[in-house]
Amino acid sequence: MRIGELSERTGTPRRLLRYYEEQRLIVADRSANGYRDYDEFFVDRVLQIRGLLEAGLPTRIIKQILPCLETTRTIHVLGATPEMIATLEREHRRMTERIQDLTRNRDAVAGYLATVRGEGRPDPTTPSPRAA
Repeated sequence: MRIGELSERTGTPRRLLRYYEEQRLIVADRSANGYRDYDEFFVDRVLQIRGLLEAGLPTRIIKQILPCLETTRTIHVLGATPEMIATLEREHRRMTERIQDLTRNRDAVAGYLATVRGEGRPDPTTPSPRAA
């Protein structure tokens, strides 16, 4: 498939796909006329890259672990160095902290929305009208 179709199927701008190629995260074959030609495999690969980027991993780390990720559900360990393991452990901790922050912020927004909509959460120290 050409870059336009890959862009459409993954929701990834062409410019970003070219950037992934510059970073050697994906490698396109070239047709006789010089057009990029992507295999079906790259649909999942691009979605995987986007997910890792959205999780906060930098491209330099993605580039290191991408060969270990055959599909989105299967991980093959191929000679992970102690440095790579330490880096991934740091990133894992950072992601966990980010998830906790996002959860806290989501809950705060949900509470605000409930209050604005008049669905305010009852104060646990205030007796309910039925109890009075």
